[in-house]
Amino acid sequence: MERKESFIQHIQSGYSFKGDALELGTALLDGVPQPGANVRIPLKTLNRHGLIAGATGTGKTVTLQIIAEQMAAKGIPVLLMDLKGDLSGLAAAGTFNEKIEERHQAIGIPYEAKASLVELLTISNEPGTRLRATVKDFGPVLFSKMLDLNDTQSGITAIIFKYAEENKIPLVTLEDFKDLMRFATEGGKVEITKEYGKVSEASVATILRKIIELETQGAELFFGEPAFNVFDLVRHQDGRGYISILRLTDIQSKPKLFSTFMLEMLTKIYNTFPEAGDLDKPKLCVFIDEAHLIFNEASKALLDQIESIIKLIRSKGIGIYFCTQNPYDIPEAVLSQLGLKVQHALRAFTEKDRRAIKKTADNYPISEYYKTEELLTSVGIGQALVTALNEKGIPTPLAAVHLRSPESRMGVLNSEEIQSVLHNSQIKDRYEKSIVVDTAEQWLLRNKPLQPEPAKPQKGSTRTKEKPAPSAFDVFDKQTKAASRTINTVGRFINIAKTVMKFFGGNTKK
Repeated sequence: MERKESFIQHIQSGYSFKGDALELGTALLDGVPQPGANVRIPLKTLNRHGLIAGATGTGKTVTLQIIAEQMAAKGIPVLLMDLKGDLSGLAAAGTFNEKIEERHQAIGIPYEAKASLVELLTISNEPGTRLRATVKDFGPVLFSKMLDLNDTQSGITAIIFKYAEENKIPLVTLEDFKDLMRFATEGGKVEITKEYGKVSEASVATILRKIIELETQGAELFFGEPAFNVFDLVRHQDGRGYISILRLTDIQSKPKLFSTFMLEMLTKIYNTFPEAGDLDKPKLCVFIDEAHLIFNEASKALLDQIESIIKLIRSKGIGIYFCTQNPYDIPEAVLSQLGLKVQHALRAFTEKDRRAIKKTADNYPISEYYKTEELLTSVGIGQALVTALNEKGIPTPLAAVHLRSPESRMGVLNSEEIQSVLHNSQIKDRYEKSIVVDTAEQWLLRNKPLQPEPAKPQKGSTRTKEKPAPSAFDVFDKQTKAASRTINTVGRFINIAKTVMKFFGGNTKK
């Protein structure tokens, strides 16, 4: 009894805050939930980012749903990347049953079934409000990193962006960029070489191939107008925040498109949102499910860009949360920035798995109540190891938590329910139709007629110097010489005719 009371006091002292907080569940001691030992996360620290990790089937997605719906209920807008398609149920109220009743009696937290405010978004052919961005929005640096270009190729990309900017040429779609690339090596080669330097045809061909690779993953649907306004992600209604669910079920096999979108979105948010300082709660929290898809396929330049944004974006009041199977799917530079860690069970099938478990256990605070390494393989479904930051930014004690149930549906919406959500959208009509005001090709046809470069001399031939324009005296001299040559030619013909006539005349007399 003394150990139990000491444990409850230990958890209460670590997770008791003055400000508002999310309530995840109740701490476990020897596998049993301890009512009163509630695990709470202060809203003030939610911009310090987080991680939800664990093996397949241990409840990561449900935990993501619990945290997201509580954030929204507390007035924090949320953006969810839904790659498996099982988060749309947030838009419908949950169903109370015996299992939920049993769980909530054990943890001592009341249960109320309710739906969240949801906006369905898409960058592919999934139903939803269309998200688009222009090539110009990326800028030459981010665009080059996205395509994993070398320094020479990045320099050419910078030239294209600069030329488009100075000449006010539309740079909206990938086709616009490709048209300008072709122009730089064909009709506009002389002009661009004169202004910016030589553009290598081989490098242009490489860049075009990389763009085509991106297009095969469906990127042409993403690049266009109207571009999505990121402030539409931070909407509220009746004190609750909207949960924007980006449906990406057909993107899992297209990781480059996914990482491209994610980086552009985070960069735009970072560049657009003002500095916020310390807030009582974040302006927006972003959840990236299957986060390994970003990091596995990203180039080093892209990884550096992501790491830089993660480090800086919290000052704008934005929290980023990664959901993945193994915590080491996330680069260590990013992992070190995370304040909240929710670790579901890991599996120890191989020696590599066992090393990963030991390494994971070493990253958690030492606890006299838990053997962390053993706990990592033994916590059940709907249970997880949790550590966070308190209001002063100090790590909380490690707690094995019996998690609460989601208040929304643990399942997907059917097609009729999805259409109902879309019908009630306040922003869908604004982005429904693609707008094409002008294209780079049309602009070039109007303003830059083809200017073929001078023909190159054949091998072995000698290049002749360009002659100056002839003067009036030169013209008269040429005409005089031509007339003289004509007179001489006529005179020769007359003499020849006389000779022939004499010859034939002499023969006739005989």
